[in-house]
Amino acid sequence: MSQKRGFGRRLFGLSLLGTGLSGLTDAAFGENGKAPPPAPIPKAALPKMTPEAAARKSGLRVLCYVGGYTRSGPDDANAKGITLFEMNQETGILTQVGQPTNADNPSFLAFSPDHKTLYCVNEVSDFGGEKTGAVSAFNVDQHTGVLKFLNAVPSGGADPAHLSVHPSGRYVFAANYTGGSAAVIRLQPDGSLGERTDLVQNTGPRMPERAKDNPPGNYAVSDHSGSHMHMIQADAAGRFIVGADAGLDRVYVWKFDLESGKLSPAKSPFMAMEPGSAPRHFCFSPDGKVIYILGEQNSRVVVADYDQETGEMSVRQTAMTVTAKFRGSTLAAEIGLHPNGKFLYVTNRLGDSIACFRVKDDGSIELFDQAWEHANYGRSFAFDPSGQFLFVANQRSDSITSWRVNGETGVLDFTWNFTPVGTPTAFAFMAVSGD
Repeated sequence: MSQKRGFGRRLFGLSLLGTGLSGLTDAAFGENGKAPPPAPIPKAALPKMTPEAAARKSGLRVLCYVGGYTRSGPDDANAKGITLFEMNQETGILTQVGQPTNADNPSFLAFSPDHKTLYCVNEVSDFGGEKTGAVSAFNVDQHTGVLKFLNAVPSGGADPAHLSVHPSGRYVFAANYTGGSAAVIRLQPDGSLGERTDLVQNTGPRMPERAKDNPPGNYAVSDHSGSHMHMIQADAAGRFIVGADAGLDRVYVWKFDLESGKLSPAKSPFMAMEPGSAPRHFCFSPDGKVIYILGEQNSRVVVADYDQETGEMSVRQTAMTVTAKFRGSTLAAEIGLHPNGKFLYVTNRLGDSIACFRVKDDGSIELFDQAWEHANYGRSFAFDPSGQFLFVANQRSDSITSWRVNGETGVLDFTWNFTPVGTPTAFAFMAVSGD
């Protein structure tokens, strides 16, 4: 719902007339005929500063980097590289800043913890003339946001689809989709990419193309010809690394040695998912004790308790990302929690909707709404730093659409802002000095 603006000072002052002030007698004043000092206003009664107002007061600017397919994508490839936008903190409108930074198929982006370096996967299979993709590093100007290329290294497998940075800022992890492997790359003090310290190849039995618990009428299939790592990320403590394999229908867990950069199987090395479900992406609850795993092919969220001491997962709930009335083809794409942890959102491609879930006190979820994306094939989404806006990258519509998020109800209010950009696939937001 749209947020209503409060009355201005002038209207507030005028509203005091007719409230009975003119009928006050001298008894209401002190012995000297002067009014007593006003009682202090309770803190709870003071208007709260909105995140937008706080950002303006701080003098910060909000920048948004958008990656996309420049070639070799599953559809037309219209991106020009990594495009930089500045966000209007009142309206959410994105305005392009300068020309795109050259990058080859930068389909996923991630910042270093200090936001001084931006990393991207190069989702290709011919980097350096070899059958591998790559990871690239860029220095980020902390005032202008301009990117400066540092270096690129092989990812160790074809078509990397996701990457993340360890909380320590010392390593980057890459998920090689076609290569079916997880790579660990050490970072240099200047943020550039160093040696690859590990490469784990997943193997397992061939899984069915479709899950038995598919939405009715779903003709879309996910590739189960072999291992297809789709996401890799450390847990909250950074002790374990979790990887979603959409080809083997498994969520892997590895122990991580911070000094050597090596991965080793956890006590329970993987959790088997519904055959054919294609676990794609996941996210953790703010306290790291619950993991939400998104099945691309069956459009379901698996809610599991996560043991931070062992990395073990135990399923608690499974929830559909489409309503019970939905019929037709759909492929779930992205999953994420609102910064306040109260709401979970999922993009549904083909069905072109955003599933909105309430998160209960015990971590379980309840679908309460589905918002139309107003575009085609919403691949990923992201919140701005304040959590006031949600942005969706619509891969086949060559556009970004956005919603204002009600932090109390989780309801999405479409902004009617359309940002043109070629085959967008990923976002990375940061705040910089306004000087």
